[in-house]
Amino acid sequence: MANQDQQITFFDIPSKDGRTWTLNPWKTRFALNYKSLPYHTQWLEYPDIRPTLSPHLPPAAPEPSTSSYTIPAIRFPDGTYMMDSKTIAVALEERYPAPQYPSLHLDTPALAKLESLMPGMMGKLVGVFVPGAVKNILGPKSQPYFISTREAAFGMSIDELQKTQGGVQAYEKIREELQEATALLKQNTAGPFFEGDKVSYADFVWAGFLLFMKYADAEGFDKLLEATGDKEANERLLEGVKPWARDDI
Repeated sequence: MANQDQQITFFDIPSKDGRTWTLNPWKTRFALNYKSLPYHTQWLEYPDIRPTLSPHLPPAAPEPSTSSYTIPAIRFPDGTYMMDSKTIAVALEERYPAPQYPSLHLDTPALAKLESLMPGMMGKLVGVFVPGAVKNILGPKSQPYFISTREAAFGMSIDELQKTQGGVQAYEKIREELQEATALLKQNTAGPFFEGDKVSYADFVWAGFLLFMKYADAEGFDKLLEATGDKEANERLLEGVKPWARDDI
């Protein structure tokens, strides 16, 4: 195994039991594992993200903002730091290209469609995953920071956010988008992936979303799968990406 100086450092936010949980880091972890790249994880609790990354990267948004410094981030062995899951994916393709390393296939129509759907979907799900992160996922160091910044952003308490925008009705609001993504997943019947039997970054984007929601709302996850219109197709995808999730599925 390469020593840590020769490895990529992957910055991720831990759950209270020390696991990957949130959407965007899942994309990067899947990609690193799929390319079989040597890396180690440096876990950063929410209050530690900015102090750790700001000496090495400019802010991605005007400060102060929770979007100024974000996870995932990575440090390449040459000392280069990067944030943003898509930026990282592009860099991984450039630095570790096919055929020596398997391609992430960043140019598929499925990926473009998913990337157009996701922002609107996530906006409609804040009443589910924000309270879910507080109550089910985050540890004692991250919780106060997460609560205070999100309550300031939404102008209400976490409980009020859950009451007004959470629950099963949130999945009803994204039923159309869920079914559109699932229809894409089912177009190629040669395998469980968006490209049939060929793995692509689109699989990691969608699987990361599903896993994120599963951890945030375990009790409601079946309702989400039902709203997709084809629970089994989505479960087959999760089973298909299992080799690159380590033991987290």
